[in-house]
Amino acid sequence: MIRDGWRLALGTLTALPTAPPTVVNGASARAAVLLAPLAVLPLGAGVVALGWLGERLLLSGLTLGFLALGWLALTTRILHWDGLSDTADGLTASYDRERALQVMKSGTSGPAGVVATVVVAGLQVAGFAALLTSVRGAVAAGLAVCLSRLALSIACLRGVPPARRDGLGNPMSGVVAPWQAAMLWILWATGATAVAWWLDLPLAVMTPGMVLAAATVTALVAHCVRRLGGVTGDVFGAGIELALAAALLGTTAAL
Repeated sequence: MIRDGWRLALGTLTALPTAPPTVVNGASARAAVLLAPLAVLPLGAGVVALGWLGERLLLSGLTLGFLALGWLALTTRILHWDGLSDTADGLTASYDRERALQVMKSGTSGPAGVVATVVVAGLQVAGFAALLTSVRGAVAAGLAVCLSRLALSIACLRGVPPARRDGLGNPMSGVVAPWQAAMLWILWATGATAVAWWLDLPLAVMTPGMVLAAATVTALVAHCVRRLGGVTGDVFGAGIELALAAALLGTTAAL
């Protein structure tokens, strides 16, 4: 279960080479969701490395912000951005559920998808630009990358149905019990506090970002359940990108 969950997390959340899971069921999907923040540690480490390099090369925060965005896009195959675009297009295309799901499945980017991508990408660049001007800020940015994957524990909560029978949303929806999601958030909040103490940062530096990210993803999931009847793989991707933008901006405000 753990091995398949680890492979599923790496294969869907990163571009890192990994063997496919032997089976995808509720147990392996649950493990993948719970392991998601750990699976992207190499991506967060890359963001920290950018901050370290940028400080030594005297690169501007804006340059580092765009480099961080490009690094994450490259190492995730832009999969989550596609989900954000498709979700925005579906939610704005029609009040008819089937029509909205059809638009999301088409894979093309409409005006709403383009605007959503530009706005969220801009917010992420702004957050990275503010944090990557120091190594301590870069560590906080790297943590935000990992913490943003906690979005899946909300989108995959028990009681949140899949919007359709096919796609990634079906095997992964509803696999996480509320107590498991709560423990996961508490565990990562504790770890983030320990890192902040080690770096001599305010102990609650990551708290505003985590709260904002949780609220943003909860609102997205609730809206998708109301409009689409549930969640899809695209909604998972949208939740991750929105959670990252929220985590970065919340963390920036706390420093």
